[in-house]
Amino acid sequence: MSAADRVYPPSPTLDAVTAFVNRECRLLDERRFDDWRDLFTEDGAYWAPTRHDQKSPEEAVSLFYDDRVTMAARIRRLKHPDVHVQVPESRTVHLVSNIEAEAVPGEPAGVRAYAAFVMAEYRHTEPRWYAGRYEYSLRRSEDGFRIALKKVTLVNCNAPFTSIGVYL
Repeated sequence: MSAADRVYPPSPTLDAVTAFVNRECRLLDERRFDDWRDLFTEDGAYWAPTRHDQKSPEEAVSLFYDDRVTMAARIRRLKHPDVHVQVPESRTVHLVSNIEAEAVPGEPAGVRAYAAFVMAEYRHTEPRWYAGRYEYSLRRSEDGFRIALKKVTLVNCNAPFTSIGVYL
């Protein structure tokens, strides 16, 4: 049965989207990066622009733009015992709020979701803070949501950054 043949509720429930976003953040905080990557569709991407008004990764340089292959390579590096940027490993807490969700017109399995976030990271005796907005393009499937695109727009996305060693 194709996605077009499936019957979905007219709009996603906010509770279901909130539970999904909270689970995604917990996987990151628990450093379960492979499980986190599995939340993405096969063609999924994870993107952090350098401008607030940036509509696509092609129009300007991005902090990162990872597809599943790039995510897998980054995850291998994060897990490697000699990765200096993660010795000792970062500890993180993601806090999300102001979650909104809406069905995508004309796309039966499509859901757009938005959230505000603060991510606290502690590494090398130094706390670091990141804040911004998440925008998700989600696809509903038989076993839940999958991320087609996660866009992370940091409040200070156009500022100089030291190495961002973990996922935001």
